[in-house]
Amino acid sequence: MEMPLVAYGHAGQTLLMLPTAAADYLEYERFYLVDSIKPFIEHGKIRAYSINSVNRWSLLNKEMPPHLKAELLTRYDRYIVDEVLPLIRNENPPEYAKPVTTGASLGAYLAANEYFKHPDLFRGTIPMSGSYDVRSFLDGYYDDNVYFNNPMDYLPNLNDEHHLPILQRADSIYILSGQGAYEDPERSRQLSNILKGKDIPHNLELWGADVNHDWPWWRKMLPHVLGRMVGG
Repeated sequence: MEMPLVAYGHAGQTLLMLPTAAADYLEYERFYLVDSIKPFIEHGKIRAYSINSVNRWSLLNKEMPPHLKAELLTRYDRYIVDEVLPLIRNENPPEYAKPVTTGASLGAYLAANEYFKHPDLFRGTIPMSGSYDVRSFLDGYYDDNVYFNNPMDYLPNLNDEHHLPILQRADSIYILSGQGAYEDPERSRQLSNILKGKDIPHNLELWGADVNHDWPWWRKMLPHVLGRMVGG
């Protein structure tokens, strides 16, 4: 399977963008999310990478058996760790070798899952308008691939001496949701509550009842957070 990607910018904190739904690596450019962070890119504060997802073959593929959906999530994680991250490290100085993950809607799940599985490889995460429990896509099927790709399952049980201490020193976890049409802020609250229970520092931002599950708001959320993270 070919997995193209695109990079924007020449310097700065690296940002790994994971697409929504069944979209591709150019989605965030087509819907002007890249334009919304252009000032950060042009001033060398952000270098963004956008990649494909496997959602169209995995979670959103009604013809795919659930066990293969879950297996594809694990393969996707390995693709990011084994291929995307080495590319980013090779192209950027050591201080920017750990990207921040971000995504909207189903991309928020992908971004959060990747960071929470590998906090030693990423700086942080900015999931927007996400749901962090994939079991509804799997028709009751459950195995290790489901568990280890489902933050609502593995985070409450995280008690190791490697990943948990790193997460407890985190400085760049921002969970955002609107409270308007097609949003479900309770999903973000649930994730926040788990992090609180593990003493993992994070920012939960629930925007107003006029903030819908849609691009105009994600184009406001992402630069808002990046401004706090790297300065305007």
